[in-house]
Amino acid sequence: MNNTNVILAEKPLQNHLGDGYLKFQLNQQTAAILAMNHTQEAVILPVEAITPMPNMQGCILGLMNWRSRIIWTIDLPRMLNLEAIDTRRQQYNVIVIKVESLLLGLVVQEIKGTTKILVDEIHSPIGQVASSLVPYLRGCVVQQEEILLALDAQAIVQSSILRSD
Repeated sequence: MNNTNVILAEKPLQNHLGDGYLKFQLNQQTAAILAMNHTQEAVILPVEAITPMPNMQGCILGLMNWRSRIIWTIDLPRMLNLEAIDTRRQQYNVIVIKVESLLLGLVVQEIKGTTKILVDEIHSPIGQVASSLVPYLRGCVVQQEEILLALDAQAIVQSSILRSD
């Protein structure tokens, strides 16, 4: 058996292409991105696929079945104090995210696709957006003259708005 030593690089290779993000519209004026490592799936569901639950926060749309699991679904723009999703829609665009073991469905206006962004391109959101958005952001990215909100999936899942205590 050959007993050769493997020399590992001292510095990890940098990803010059950037990290993957899902790009979507929160409303007509606001575009956002979410890290792909927290994104499980993006699906289009009929409105009837989400069962409303009584006595919940206004941003909580209800429960949905995702791959034989029941998960909470929220109106993400409304949670962020933006214009709520139009409830007269026939379908919802849902992004299923996972933070640790917690799954959550985020309803957004439109899912645009994926994009690559370098960490250096994400800048502080302070002074760029409303202060009520800052706790849910990793930062902002300017891409093709458009400001993208880089959302923090962990901050969304841990939001006090979603807790009943």
